[in-house]
Amino acid sequence: MTESPPLGTDPVPVPADVPASRVPAGQVPPGTADEGPPAPPPASASAPVPDPTDEDADPEAVATPPLGLWERMKTDPQYAPEHLALEAVRRLGPEARDWAARVRAGNPELSADEMAQLAIRKFVNRARLSGAISGAIGLPGAVVDMGVLAWTQARLVLHIAAAYDHDPEHPDRAIDLLVLQRVHKIAQTARLALGVAAGRERASVLLGQSATPLRQAVLRLGFKLARMAGVRAVKRLAAKVVPGAAILLGTWANSSATKDLAARSVELYRPRAIASPPSTP
Repeated sequence: MTESPPLGTDPVPVPADVPASRVPAGQVPPGTADEGPPAPPPASASAPVPDPTDEDADPEAVATPPLGLWERMKTDPQYAPEHLALEAVRRLGPEARDWAARVRAGNPELSADEMAQLAIRKFVNRARLSGAISGAIGLPGAVVDMGVLAWTQARLVLHIAAAYDHDPEHPDRAIDLLVLQRVHKIAQTARLALGVAAGRERASVLLGQSATPLRQAVLRLGFKLARMAGVRAVKRLAAKVVPGAAILLGTWANSSATKDLAARSVELYRPRAIASPPSTP
């Protein structure tokens, strides 16, 4: 549709012999009215491909544990890892599924191993950043950091599972999380603990909040989440509140634990090569 000039104004005629460089602003040289805007320059072949794990590409990404989960974990700190694993699969499973679909559609040449490495780089960096922040704001921040770190690690595991074509929304992924994060040694005990946690979650809605004092609950929660996230030594958690050294220690502890978890996750989800039978002479 051709746009009419503002009322009270008329287009200034342009003689045919006037060079295009002399045409007044807003006027179009004769014979060019239907040519349309110039085509954009072709994209450079060397332009970097956007990282598909970036939250900017997925506005629905859940970067931190939701408030309701924090409340459940504070109310029932003994089963905090199980509550986190269940909620992670519910909330982060669809995110990991959609991420894998986007990556495969936009980068069909990527292998499963390369997709897994994309997720590992992203979430190790996020774990490192959360360690620096918590070290700067003391023990309450350290407890929050443990929750954010465990949540980030759950995102990592589910993204790696999706990269290797394992359903990140399947209930078994909650079991995987607890075994990979070494909360439980075997899948059977993890499954039983998840069942207990789910039952306690329903009971807490009916019976109200726990009578455990808040400070005691928060400390217990911090240690439970530290163990889940791989920061097992109590000295590491306590040292995160030491001025100066806390930031460096938090950064190192978070990234180191997350890298270790990533390696275990790849080992679990990567298809195992089937050895061919030895040839007979």
